[in-house]
Amino acid sequence: MQNLNDRELGVIFWAGPDPAATLAPYLDLGLRCGQLGVPGDYPLEGAAAKWKPALEAAEFRLFTAVAAYTGEDYADIPTVERTVGFIPEATRAGRVERTLRISDFAAEVGIPGIGCHVGFVPEDTKAPAYIAVREDVRRICDHAARHGQTFALETGQEPARVLLAFIRDVNRPNLRINFDPANMILYGTGDPIEALDILAPHVVTVHCKDGDWPPKDVAGALGTERPLGEGSVGMERFIAKLKAIGYKNPLVIEREASDPVKRMVDIRSAVALLARLR
Repeated sequence: MQNLNDRELGVIFWAGPDPAATLAPYLDLGLRCGQLGVPGDYPLEGAAAKWKPALEAAEFRLFTAVAAYTGEDYADIPTVERTVGFIPEATRAGRVERTLRISDFAAEVGIPGIGCHVGFVPEDTKAPAYIAVREDVRRICDHAARHGQTFALETGQEPARVLLAFIRDVNRPNLRINFDPANMILYGTGDPIEALDILAPHVVTVHCKDGDWPPKDVAGALGTERPLGEGSVGMERFIAKLKAIGYKNPLVIEREASDPVKRMVDIRSAVALLARLR
């Protein structure tokens, strides 16, 4: 495996049935690392036996296996609250078990971290949902620790200080943060540069993603994702702040455009932008 540079450019992408074919377009862009999104219906049985040799042959390093869950919907903030992560009680146990299995899959492949959106963490620390999710996150952290893994929470669905308080309450050394600056904007939860200052000691990976704030006149609306450099994050400020806090892990490009052709065009542009800024 090749050595990676400080702030190596990477990408997050969804696991497909053919690992070599899934990796190919990113290798063509010169990318050598990233994160693997694992859909909720992706079959894990035998998956490691396919992914490990494909990654070794491509000399591509994965830093995180990111769990997504069947039934999640990001249409707007109320829908996210009802459907995403571990907050919905009806799906919580199954999603926690799925996360444990993804940790096992990641260990077989040699991926050093797992991550997910846990959902909107209640600010009331005595709320039943808060207590249940805290205990489940502790369980996942302990399971991941046995594999030598970190468990990274995605930013955005709560203000930075609420997330920080939750991390301190969970009290597990391998509980970390995947910092996504655009999510802070898309959910309207705070300035991403200020949030990064608050959360910096816990950040293990980052997403390079851009977006604009939610419209003020539409209750519950999410903001709009934009191609990197065209939104409200301010990528120059973001990369400068990462350098200032001593962050050296990959700059993982995330682009969620529904059109696969446009997505690859935007990723290519993001590679060029970040190559200039890093």
